[in-house]
Amino acid sequence: MTFPLTFNSTESPKRYGEKLLYSASVGLTALLLSQTAAAITTKNITYTVDNQAYEGYYAKADKANAPFILLIHDWDGLTDYERKRADMLASEGYNVLAADMFGQGIRPTTIEDNKRLTAALYDDRSKMRRLLQGALNAGQAQGNDARTGVTMGYCFGGTVALELARSGFPQKAFVPFHGAFDTPIGQSYDKTTGEILVFHGSADESVSLESFATLGKTLEAAKVPHEMVTYSGAPHAFSVFGSDRYDARADERSWKRYLDFLAEAYK
Repeated sequence: MTFPLTFNSTESPKRYGEKLLYSASVGLTALLLSQTAAAITTKNITYTVDNQAYEGYYAKADKANAPFILLIHDWDGLTDYERKRADMLASEGYNVLAADMFGQGIRPTTIEDNKRLTAALYDDRSKMRRLLQGALNAGQAQGNDARTGVTMGYCFGGTVALELARSGFPQKAFVPFHGAFDTPIGQSYDKTTGEILVFHGSADESVSLESFATLGKTLEAAKVPHEMVTYSGAPHAFSVFGSDRYDARADERSWKRYLDFLAEAYK
């Protein structure tokens, strides 16, 4: 089953904060204590888009008919950070596919590589949507209903989640964590079908509060149900445990609200 997603527009790449290597030992204790003891199963999943192989990470809940979540990585590719988040969600009863937006074996290690890979997708939104389609199809192939799922993302991934929202693809919700909010020329939220939940740091120097407010006005004008939350003192990439930008208060509060939101959506 495929999902036709088409558009044409371009956008200049946005600068994102550098995310440091994942460290499970820093700032995660409180979050882990809140996790259930439910068993999960995990595996890597290879799928093809435009004759190129992509390798995602799939975390399956020990629960029949678990809701589906598509998770989009930050600008440094699919790392242990996204895998850990996928595991945390699977432990809460969700099937999660952490998608690959760069290609199998392509895992950038420098800021220059991060910029180059994300800029290529910002400049080719049609390819960005094809990659989303491929990931949704891969999730569907695992027995999930992608059309009743949720798409979330971190930083670059949050921006990508909003791209899917504007495409009109039907889902429960689209959830960017410290993403970017500018609407590309020629696009709108007129076809958005699901709710939008936004988590943003008030001290984010990469994405301004003015941009955050503009998104709110845009969603209100388009009559898109939305909830937008800011956290004082939280910088860009505030949820990335193990980094010097990690803000435990903002991370823990946003994660709790996200889990409550999911529970409400699937009750």
